[in-house]
Amino acid sequence: MAECSGLQFVSPYAFEAMQKVDVVRLAALSDPELRLLLPCLVRMALCAPADQSQSWAQDKKLILRLLSGVEAVNSIVALLSVDFHALEQDASKEQQLRHKLGGGSGESILVSQLQHGLTLEFEHSDSPRRLRLVLSELLAIMNKVSESNGEFFLKSSELFESPVYLEEAADVLCILQAELPSLLPIVDVAEALLHVKNGAWFLCLLVANVPDSFNEVCRGLIKNGERQDEESAGGRRRTEALRHLCKMNPSQALRVRGMVVEECHLPGLGVALTLDHTKNESSDDGVSDLVCFVSGLLLGTNAKVRTWFGTFIRNGQQRKRDNISSVLWQMRRQLLLELMGILPTVRSTHIVEEADVDMEPNVSVYSGLKEEHVVKASALLRLYCALMGIAGLKPTDEEAEQLLQLMTSRPPATPAGVRFVSLSFCMLLAFSTLVSTPEQEQLMVMWLSWMIKEEAYFESISGVSASFGEMLLLVAMYFHSNQLSAIIDLVCSTLGMKIVIKPSSLSRMKTIFTQEIFTEQVVTAHAVRVPVTGNLSANITGFLPIHCIYQLLKSRSFTKHKVSIKDWIYRQLCETTTPLHPQLLPLIDVYINSILTPASKSNPEATNQPVTEQEILNVFQGLSGVNPNFCSQESGMQHDLCMWFYVQGENTRLTQRYSITTQLLVLYYVLSYEEALLANTKTLGTSAMQKKPKSYSSALMDQIPIKYLIRQAQGLQQELGGISLCGRLMHEKGRLSVFPALWLSSGLHSALLRLLATNYPHLCIVEDWICEEQITGTDALLRRMLLTNIAKNHSPKQLQEAFSMLPGNHTQLMQILEHLTLLSAGELIPYAEVLTSNMNCLLNAGVPRRILQTVNKLWMVLNTVMPRRLWVMTVNALQPSVKIVRQQIYTQNDLMIDPLIVLRCDQRVHRSPPLMDITLHMLNGYLLASKAYLNSHLKETAEQDIRPSQNNTMGPEAPEVTREELKNALLAAQDSAAVQILLEICLPTEEEKTQSSNTHSLLKSVHNTTGPKSPELEEEDSLLCNLREVQCLICCLLHQMYIADPNIVKLVHFQGYPCELLALTVAGIPSMHICLDFIPELIAQPELEKQIFAIQLLSFLCIQYALPKSLSVARLAINVMGTLLTVLTQSKRYAFFMPTLPCLVSFCQAFPPLYEDIMSLLIQIGQVCASDVATQTRDFDPIITRLQQLKDKPHEVSGLCKDSPNKSYSRDIASMDPDVRLCQCVENTIIEIINMSVSGV
Repeated sequence: MAECSGLQFVSPYAFEAMQKVDVVRLAALSDPELRLLLPCLVRMALCAPADQSQSWAQDKKLILRLLSGVEAVNSIVALLSVDFHALEQDASKEQQLRHKLGGGSGESILVSQLQHGLTLEFEHSDSPRRLRLVLSELLAIMNKVSESNGEFFLKSSELFESPVYLEEAADVLCILQAELPSLLPIVDVAEALLHVKNGAWFLCLLVANVPDSFNEVCRGLIKNGERQDEESAGGRRRTEALRHLCKMNPSQALRVRGMVVEECHLPGLGVALTLDHTKNESSDDGVSDLVCFVSGLLLGTNAKVRTWFGTFIRNGQQRKRDNISSVLWQMRRQLLLELMGILPTVRSTHIVEEADVDMEPNVSVYSGLKEEHVVKASALLRLYCALMGIAGLKPTDEEAEQLLQLMTSRPPATPAGVRFVSLSFCMLLAFSTLVSTPEQEQLMVMWLSWMIKEEAYFESISGVSASFGEMLLLVAMYFHSNQLSAIIDLVCSTLGMKIVIKPSSLSRMKTIFTQEIFTEQVVTAHAVRVPVTGNLSANITGFLPIHCIYQLLKSRSFTKHKVSIKDWIYRQLCETTTPLHPQLLPLIDVYINSILTPASKSNPEATNQPVTEQEILNVFQGLSGVNPNFCSQESGMQHDLCMWFYVQGENTRLTQRYSITTQLLVLYYVLSYEEALLANTKTLGTSAMQKKPKSYSSALMDQIPIKYLIRQAQGLQQELGGISLCGRLMHEKGRLSVFPALWLSSGLHSALLRLLATNYPHLCIVEDWICEEQITGTDALLRRMLLTNIAKNHSPKQLQEAFSMLPGNHTQLMQILEHLTLLSAGELIPYAEVLTSNMNCLLNAGVPRRILQTVNKLWMVLNTVMPRRLWVMTVNALQPSVKIVRQQIYTQNDLMIDPLIVLRCDQRVHRSPPLMDITLHMLNGYLLASKAYLNSHLKETAEQDIRPSQNNTMGPEAPEVTREELKNALLAAQDSAAVQILLEICLPTEEEKTQSSNTHSLLKSVHNTTGPKSPELEEEDSLLCNLREVQCLICCLLHQMYIADPNIVKLVHFQGYPCELLALTVAGIPSMHICLDFIPELIAQPELEKQIFAIQLLSFLCIQYALPKSLSVARLAINVMGTLLTVLTQSKRYAFFMPTLPCLVSFCQAFPPLYEDIMSLLIQIGQVCASDVATQTRDFDPIITRLQQLKDKPHEVSGLCKDSPNKSYSRDIASMDPDVRLCQCVENTIIEIINMSVSGV
């Protein structure tokens, strides 16, 4: 608004005085300044105040004294004497008339019969008419603004343009707005003043006389403003008016700028206010407000603001005219001045040849950046990157030259200097057009050479782990592998912004890197000498040596140039801590792949070396400098216990050299290596490698506390997760591809669980996890609260002494064991050997059950931290006394090859439920371990399948299928043998049978009648005994085995077992219903014994599972019995039907509809028997007749049936004829069926 250049605006001093009503300051104002504020001061002096205090009364007197000497006060007083109510009514009528007749109507109620121009009328009019003239003109402008639909116009008005009457018009305007606020809202008045000449001046006077409306007016003008203010004249006038307002009240300028950003309107105003603020603020070495403001707009998280300001930059570059006067030009000039202000003053472009080679590494002939300017320089670089990459700014030649000079300057060796060099390097990659001349290219190459030379010094002095040297290596590797997209992602990640970089723009940089600075061999040799990152964790951001090594491993550069990287990786794994760095797991994976897979077929020996067993063992050692003979099982056990002890931190003599993160990573490496080795066995067998990689020894694996480490990983899942905070932030910004495997990792704990379930299934038993939850839950915390010093002071030696006193004294042992239950699993480890070695003593008679149960409880706790070693010690301790004399010590490998060794324990264990529980737990674990062992053995010896297949006419797959089948057959035989042994254990011994001779057998069928014996006595004899408890434990294990592999059920029942156990297995094993699927096949077997066993099994299943499927199988069994009746000889008939006839009673009990078929079958059996002895002297007709009567009239003879079996038996007891005995069995079966049906079962 150039028309306001000659007018006097309200000064900030005067506005602040008005805002605070500071009478002393107001009195100090000059007459011209005071003249602008008279409308408010006169109203303040004449109107009745709300403040009735004495201090305000004194201030009011001072104001009156101040106004007494001003002549213009009289005219303002006259203006205040008008009837504003009538004036408002007339104004309302005029607005209604304008609305009715249209805005262009010349009719006016406020002003009528204008004889002269508006200026002369204003001069000749009195105060009421002056008010009406100004009000009429103002209302006309406001109506036109409301009807313009946002289109800007400039209204010509004599009243607001005449310099003679500007002050009087301003007085009238201020009085009108103050007295008629509802008719003239100050925001609408301010909007109207933008459309007249000198509007900014009127607006400032209006706001100065109503200082409380400053924020309201500014917000209203901004809200109604244009999105791009420099595109139109109206936008520029609005921006200029708001700048004058902010100059009048500079304390609120930044708040107004915040309104601009909030509304996304008038970007030029925001920049202009920032420029005004930058000029006013004291110059220092810090980052200027302009840099901070523009960077915040372009690099903030608000995409709407970023797009809005980017459009402002692009549009501003397209306007060629008035370029110098534009806000954008002023901003660029100010930024360039700031950039030039921090540039080194002395520069030389040909100093490399003149440099003294003996100079200190930190001394350079370049004049470097001052330390206080480094942060500001970094901020300026990021700002220019955002302006060029996001907003599309095209730098001028001067800007490009100065930027290149800044980027190639040399900062001091500080963390900020490292950051500046990284930003400069990425900016060179992102905007290669800044280098346009050969001289500039030479300058860039010299600067890159300086980076390589000074990288080590910078890292040592600054103390920053993530230095720019790693970034140089990484970019060089990406260029060599032509991964330009990865370079682009790296640049965007370092700059902290997503910008568009064309891969074609990197072609010249690629040539410089790959041919002049970093050849592939130089990169590889340099990378292996880079120190590892100390205490590497996810908290260390930036580009680290691990990223470089990962890329080189992935591209197989180390093996290609025969550079050993094993030691570097091992050192880096040893220098890790939580939270886990996301690049560690991908590094291990690609390292393992480089060990097993040659870099090329032409060079099969081009592989990396694996970590040695001694290095792996060192990670898990507690004693520093100790090199134990871990191949010895005896010494390994002692070392294992010591190792566990130090992990818990209970022994001050042992120190933990490596963190838990290192131990978990080494465990992950070992397990992944073994899995990958097995998966690549066939490939390695056919390769031409001279020295093939080998599996780690089982002795080494026994020393690694796998279960304990898994427990630690479970508690550290948050710290060992796949995506760190840095990773999540990068994921949100869409830059995850910088780290190729960052987002693929699902966490170290889940990866270890996957490997464990595959290679060590016996350490992933569900019952163990459930038991572990109970041990580590709330109850464990409560027990720890009860832990006393006495419990802590018990030593393993005292425990051994208590065991030696067992025959006579149980109290001391019980007390120590109870105290041990309060200890944690790790604290129990020193007691494991004593506890297991004395288990054989617990088998003696007279040991209290409570001691056995406590030992079982302690064993289960130890099983959560050292299962494999514990199992071996327990198996050796529970051997029969004869074997102990022979000193036969089993190893872990022995037990995996033959899990049935577990069951070759002392026979007394079979009747000790707490110890039997332990034995079954070990058996289940070793069965799973044996499966994994055989699977791995099959893969390890896969080359045996390949060699014979060359001359095999059946095809290459035949040997493998055969070996797989043999393995499955061996496992099936092993499982079935274990089941058969366990079933034999369930049988009562002769001694137990003798003890229970006065009661029913423990294994009596559940459907047999109980007789007159006491039910209480039977329950006491059958349930409250060790045998029944052992039977329950065995049934639980068998149920789990059957569910895990239903084929075992079929195999075991095709093999058969004592029929006395059928009642127990059917009632105690819930999964026995599986047998209904294969009983028809079992009945169809040609062996008579299998048919008998099938029918007996079916009879128990029908009682337990009275299902439609059971009914159909029972019908089949009856039909088969009928068929066999016609084909069996006399001896076979007797052998078949004598044990199977009682089963028919169970069929009838479960399924009454089978009554007719069964009775017919029984009569048919009797008739066949009678026909076979028809030639004999004995008459069978009475028996057949009685059987027929029992079938036809069961109710009439039911009363006699109870005694008839005994009578019949006594009558024919002397007969040993098979047919006679079979007929008696038929009769007894019919009578049982009748009694069952009559008594209602």
